[in-house]
Amino acid sequence: MKKVAVIGAGISGLFIGNLFKRNEKYQVTIFERNSLINLKEGYGIQLSVNSVKLLNKIQFDTLENNEKFNPDRINFYSVKNSNKICELNISDFNTENCKYTTLKRSSLINFLKKDLEKEIKFNHTISKIEQKDQIVKITFENNEAYEFDYLIVSDGVFSKSKNLLSKNQIEPKFDDTLAIRGIIPSSSNIADKKNVSLFLGPNFHYVIYPVSPDGDLNFIAVMKYKLSEDEQKDFSLFKDDNFIRKILEKVPHLNKEFFDRINDLKIYPVFVSHDFFKVNNNIHLIGDAFFTFPPSFAQGASQSIEGAYELFENINNNTKRNFFRNRVDKIKMVNNRSKFNQFAFHLSNPLTTFLRNIFLKRLVKNKKFLEGYLGKIYKN
Repeated sequence: MKKVAVIGAGISGLFIGNLFKRNEKYQVTIFERNSLINLKEGYGIQLSVNSVKLLNKIQFDTLENNEKFNPDRINFYSVKNSNKICELNISDFNTENCKYTTLKRSSLINFLKKDLEKEIKFNHTISKIEQKDQIVKITFENNEAYEFDYLIVSDGVFSKSKNLLSKNQIEPKFDDTLAIRGIIPSSSNIADKKNVSLFLGPNFHYVIYPVSPDGDLNFIAVMKYKLSEDEQKDFSLFKDDNFIRKILEKVPHLNKEFFDRINDLKIYPVFVSHDFFKVNNNIHLIGDAFFTFPPSFAQGASQSIEGAYELFENINNNTKRNFFRNRVDKIKMVNNRSKFNQFAFHLSNPLTTFLRNIFLKRLVKNKKFLEGYLGKIYKN
């Protein structure tokens, strides 16, 4: 029996943990630095069909319908006047059993961890990684040490494990953007509560979508914003009411009353990866530890799931296929689309905005374009 260590109990770590646990050839242990998995935050995530198909392999399709939702469209609007630009039928990519899905991140995490209670070790912060021959030895700050056949790193964009392996040579960089997240109560006067609403504005865009059939709606905004190096490192700054107020005052065309109806509003800086880091055949990175791209293509969770599945298949089948090379190719594609989306969403010149809207109206109805731009991402 092969022993597998997973660092980080996020989406990618828990998903691959489920895959290994279901195979009698492996014994998997998941190490989490926190004392528990936070299930209180109700922020949403979007799952395209490529990840739903893979989640269904561990019975995601049995998740109660009141915990998830299947929007049919993405409606594009102007932030300036809320006029509708066009709509994209994302349901065209659905199959009978795999549909574009929105839900609370906590609901997905709760589903992924329910069969892994005995496999998760909390309060374990890694301090050293050593490899000799085909064995990986990991040591934690509490002086516990373990040996494994495989080490899988999935501890996020600020991965300490990745820093240990790369000797701090591969670190994320600030993307000159801030993310604003919150929950809009279902009682709010939102025109469309059944689809994804995407509002485009100068150096700013935001998205509203349902996370359950009759529940609250998720709010996520991305705003261009410069921070000094000191501000980038000071995460306490984003809990300061005066700083938050200053940021919200810069949001174009949204008034104070709009933000007053958003619950659990939080602001945080967006960091992205600028390079890939390869270790060896016994140590692998997945999820945001592998690579983090801008959040403007709604593929963060889906690519974490897809990458975890590809790695499991690679290890389980002992194939000669290059997991790292294949994953780099897919992530580069997603990263380029994410950066292009953010650029197009944030146009500020009236003429270029006008032309963008004309192209959008045509492209959302162009099946060949959609198959290339979205289909290559949504299909495994």
